[in-house]
Amino acid sequence: MDLKSVTLKGRKHEARKRIARGPGSGLGKTAGRGHKGWGQRSGASRRPGYEGGQMPLYRRVPKRGFTNARFRTDYTVLNVELLEGFDGGATVDLEAVLARGLTRRTAPLFKVLGDGKLTKSLTVRAQKFSKSAAEKIRTAGGTVVELDEAGRVRETPPETPPQPAKPAKPAKAEKQAPESKGEAKAEKKPKAPKKDEESKG
Repeated sequence: MDLKSVTLKGRKHEARKRIARGPGSGLGKTAGRGHKGWGQRSGASRRPGYEGGQMPLYRRVPKRGFTNARFRTDYTVLNVELLEGFDGGATVDLEAVLARGLTRRTAPLFKVLGDGKLTKSLTVRAQKFSKSAAEKIRTAGGTVVELDEAGRVRETPPETPPQPAKPAKPAKAEKQAPESKGEAKAEKKPKAPKKDEESKG
């Protein structure tokens, strides 16, 4: 037992690596760096994945397919059947759902799905609603409020009145069928007599 083991109160003590202290340190005169080369120079370091210059593993592994993991939008998801726990007429948003412990926050945005039944009239505020979820909330007498990513109420564009139908274009006149060759020849004008024939007569 020594003073160090007493003051540590049973915790493990890891001795500091004392480099460049000569052969007595147990690391030799080169301080554990070896002879020559990159690693022996001051400031030498290797980035993660470096394999001495050979083709690293992350480049040798084949890459296939496509993923939109970097660009997708994640939501904290809840089904309408879990909204039955709220009192009728209550306003439900992500914070109210988390306060009741109905789900855990996996993303800052909130999406409501349509599994289960809903019998209470609620005002539900979320960034996304599935088609069936919005229909069930409205059928129960509730209100669907769509929010944007910042939590503000999303403005619905005004409904454009139906435009009058354009008048139908007049049908193109049908082309007349070409006359037969015999009729065309019959309608040709007679040729005028030549001057020589007139002089002879």
